[in-house]
Amino acid sequence: MPTIKILPHAEYAPEGKSITAPAGTSICEALLENGVKIEHACDMSCACTTCHVIVRQGYSSLNEADEAEEDLLDRAWGLEPQSRLSCQAILAQQDVTIEIPKYTINHAKENH
Repeated sequence: MPTIKILPHAEYAPEGKSITAPAGTSICEALLENGVKIEHACDMSCACTTCHVIVRQGYSSLNEADEAEEDLLDRAWGLEPQSRLSCQAILAQQDVTIEIPKYTINHAKENH
């Protein structure tokens, strides 16, 4: 089972965190199932950018981003070449390290 290492984030993982999840799971699902309450305003339907993450290690092991995801990522705050929407990034067998950006473009935060 691959490990997701989450780099420290003031709100979601102040000290960082490592979790495991089965291959075939989206990064967003894995985070939520392990108590990391990342924003996901569109309920993981690839319609917003609130679950944006930057994959610091293991990027090439994830599925390829499709055109819809790439179009949305263009609107994400803090976009980098290894940015992904965590709801669309599916784990394979390799471990990944992610950074959750400090901000999102979401103007209203909901309790999920």
